[in-house]
Amino acid sequence: MKVFGFAGWSGSGKTTLVIKVIPALIQRGLSVSTIKHTHHNVDIDRPGKDSYEHRVAGAYEVLITGANRWALLHENRGEPEPDIDTMLGHMSAVDLVLIEGFKSYPHPKLEVYRPSIGKPLLANQDANVVAVASDEAVPGLSVPLLRLGDIDGVADFITGYLGFGRAVVHGAA
Repeated sequence: MKVFGFAGWSGSGKTTLVIKVIPALIQRGLSVSTIKHTHHNVDIDRPGKDSYEHRVAGAYEVLITGANRWALLHENRGEPEPDIDTMLGHMSAVDLVLIEGFKSYPHPKLEVYRPSIGKPLLANQDANVVAVASDEAVPGLSVPLLRLGDIDGVADFITGYLGFGRAVVHGAA
């Protein structure tokens, strides 16, 4: 599986860009999965549901399954947050895993940058930023600058950077 990331400060538009790029990559023949990093306490379960009660009772993992999807809830129980490689090991094989967040992890990534947010450019300190997508000109970049609204351009950059052709045979990556 190949991995490509989207990094940027909160409010820059990472999620918006990722959810627009996914269909463009799928249209190019890629199978795509995602990892979303958050600093918030993730809880997709809620009190009163059986799976929640299993977890609160101390279960290490709770697998919820149904006809349309399944989810595995894993409690870290004081253990450190797993790294990307560990999480990738839990995922089914696909052509490409897009990672949103994990700014400091050393994988190739596109920085989503909006000067109006007032935060510094990550590309100046992170050699793993291979391009920047912005809604404004960003002078002095040493990596390609992509238009934030150009979804096909972003998808083309990712497929080109990772060595995918326009048509992809699943599993051939």
